[in-house]
Amino acid sequence: QVQLVESGGGLVQAGGSLRLSCAASGSIFSINGMGWHRQAPGKQRELVADITSSGSTNYADSVKGRFTISRDNAKNTVYLDMNSLKTEDTAVYYCNANIRSFGRFYTDYWGQGTQVTVSS
Repeated sequence: QVQLVESGGGLVQAGGSLRLSCAASGSIFSINGMGWHRQAPGKQRELVADITSSGSTNYADSVKGRFTISRDNAKNTVYLDMNSLKTEDTAVYYCNANIRSFGRFYTDYWGQGTQVTVSS
């Protein structure tokens, strides 16, 4: 069984910063890509950023220059550092990871989501 557990969400004023963390645990053989998505009320879930196992990153245009994704492979953890937050960044943030468990193929897993609210 594999679990992704997120932490670090909360309420912050516009212009502030937050750091999200997502730790994968369970029967893990290896982890391929990891990433963060978000879903605002009434909107579709969208990709925020992702990172490959070798560290290559990709960002949504709306967060480039403000957000930084990183990962600690030894800890099976992915981070999202969010700076210069805007009210439009308010959403539930979900982490995901492409994980191979022992004896299984790679499978996409999702965290439960963490709320980020940016006030004006």
